[in-house]
Amino acid sequence: MVRVTGHPLPKTSAPAQRALDSIGIATLEDLTRYTERDLLALHGMGPKAVRILRDDLERHGLNFA
Repeated sequence: MVRVTGHPLPKTSAPAQRALDSIGIATLEDLTRYTERDLLALHGMGPKAVRILRDDLERHGLNFA
């Protein structure tokens, strides 16, 4: 069993989730190491998914790098 510490990721599309999984992002805190541009460069990650992630980061007082 993998123990995840931090805020869970919000629901995004399956391709966007696979893109995040491919680089080891499991929590909102993991996202803070990346820029929006970094994420948009991933296959399967689009502007809508980045917007959902940004909104959830802000809701928890976090930001992209």
